[in-house]
Amino acid sequence: MAVACFKAWVYGKVQGVGFRYSTQAKANDLGVQGYAHNLEDGSVEVLAWGEAELVQELILWLKEGGPRSAEIDRVLVQPHRTDNPPHGFTTG
Repeated sequence: MAVACFKAWVYGKVQGVGFRYSTQAKANDLGVQGYAHNLEDGSVEVLAWGEAELVQELILWLKEGGPRSAEIDRVLVQPHRTDNPPHGFTTG
């Protein structure tokens, strides 16, 4: 199993619409670990760690618009290196 870790910054109408919780539910369905955190600029930062294929599936879901309640303008993604893999998926 190849493991991958990415950070994504999601811009648009993504705060106050259940975006983090929908992302958490999708990640949990896929078995992806990480988090979705609101940022002060109105965007959401998502860390996705796990089996590469499943991480890519979560990122594709974000790029395709995520939950119906959100209005995503753009998603920036970059590889991320971590020495401490996350456990579970949080929405702090």
